[in-house]
Amino acid sequence: MMEKSLQETFAPHNACFGCGPSNAKGLGLKSYVKDGYTFATFKPEKHHEAFEGVLCGGIIGTLMDCHCNWAAAYYLMKDKECDHPPCTVTADYAIKLLRPTPTDEPVQLKAKLVSIKGEWAKIEGELLYKEKVCATCQGTFVAVKPGHPAYHRW
Repeated sequence: MMEKSLQETFAPHNACFGCGPSNAKGLGLKSYVKDGYTFATFKPEKHHEAFEGVLCGGIIGTLMDCHCNWAAAYYLMKDKECDHPPCTVTADYAIKLLRPTPTDEPVQLKAKLVSIKGEWAKIEGELLYKEKVCATCQGTFVAVKPGHPAYHRW
């Protein structure tokens, strides 16, 4: 396992709301790689709630989008045998909210590679609370080229 997260290692100046290490008001998501998965832990705060004791679906979407995007960047980097991940963006993602996600303890995020085709990666993710799946995500992420606003953002 890496000592630093993917974000801290490869994008320390990234200001993304969900996962940017340099965004003091962001969610501060940190993704790691182990055993063929990317994983993260997030501790919700009161201001992340949709209603008393339940995590906001928009926050869940942001966490899963960022975490799966970093999984895609990591797996594209490995597939291309590079030492730095490409800047990737979300082409599409779908979230299924399966049950309310409590905010009293940290939640875990887990993502895995489904497929890579050129610069495109398909990723599946889960958000778990006490080992119960509360939400799932399927997304397609693409490495961007020069001229795209996200190119060289990290």
